[in-house]
Amino acid sequence: MRRGFAPDEFQARLRKAQSGMAEVGLGALLLTTEPEIRYFTGFLTRFWESPSRPWFLILPAMGDPVAVIPSIGAPLMGRTWISDIRTWAAPDPEDDGVSLLADTLREIGGPVGVPSGPESHLRMPLAEFERVKRASAFVFRDDAGIMAGLRAVKSEAEIGKIAHICGIAGRAFDRVGEIAQPGVPLSAVFRDFQRLLLEEGADWVPYIAGGAGPMGYADVISPAGEAPLAAGDVLMLDTGAVWDGYFCDYDRNFAIGHATAAQRAAHTRLIEATEAGEEAARAGATASDVWRAMARITGSDETSGRLGHGLGMQLTEGLSLTHKDHSLLKPGMVITLEPGVELAPGMIMVHEENIVIREGRAQRLSRFAASTLSVI
Repeated sequence: MRRGFAPDEFQARLRKAQSGMAEVGLGALLLTTEPEIRYFTGFLTRFWESPSRPWFLILPAMGDPVAVIPSIGAPLMGRTWISDIRTWAAPDPEDDGVSLLADTLREIGGPVGVPSGPESHLRMPLAEFERVKRASAFVFRDDAGIMAGLRAVKSEAEIGKIAHICGIAGRAFDRVGEIAQPGVPLSAVFRDFQRLLLEEGADWVPYIAGGAGPMGYADVISPAGEAPLAAGDVLMLDTGAVWDGYFCDYDRNFAIGHATAAQRAAHTRLIEATEAGEEAARAGATASDVWRAMARITGSDETSGRLGHGLGMQLTEGLSLTHKDHSLLKPGMVITLEPGVELAPGMIMVHEENIVIREGRAQRLSRFAASTLSVI
């Protein structure tokens, strides 16, 4: 699997963005977050963990993007396809890129669109954003959903990367028997599972969660505790691992020592619900249609939360599989299917898989689990 993208991939994304900008009358798009900037440049670095510096990318109505970034990022940005790179010595408490950004926007023209819909945020101080608006003297407004719409539908190259990290995670899941036995603390299982993911080829593991207990687990977001696994427990591991900037996000359940009848029945129902969601997940259907197909089997109601979501450059992005989300599914959208069932009051089991919407039946990106609960 090749890392990165060919320049024509980024150019195609740019052309689509500029077409959308022309339709809504925008002269520029101002992007400030890691996935937005990486989407159009390929600028991949973990340096975003440092919040000290703002970063900017401007998409003009015509021509190539302009990067306005701290000087520390110039060498790496210079290895992307971006040629117009303007820098300042950051962090600068008096003028942290504000004047350079305003000057560049005046040169490019407005009105300026800024992603402002669900899941978006502005990665710069609000006061400095107000200074940029005043200095550039342009109208700033919502990007009309251009950024979200582009990212929702993946190219074949993007889908290939997600499939690749799904395969890496699948091989790590196959090895869970090496690290999970009665008496092993759940915290040790979490640490060792991250090691397995790295050994199988993941670049890093930003997200791992799970739980264990004889009647399931209370939630799917808690960090691991020190309690040891016991025979009769069901163990769940959920990972968002990354390869070349793209996530997988799916889980597996395992019975420790032996599976109880309740655990086996719950797992079978989860697989049935997942397959029903897969069957419903077709181009032209809505996110709520897929939710409904799974909810019929799991007994989930409108208070149960979402049963899946969009996936790609971020662990969760875009649509949610809820009864209220009527987003249309389109070929190229990558989503998770994540039904859950209750084993006892306050205790659940959850199952998750990754698919991509195609013309006709969806394509599996994760290797779907068997209906029989694995015992280790």
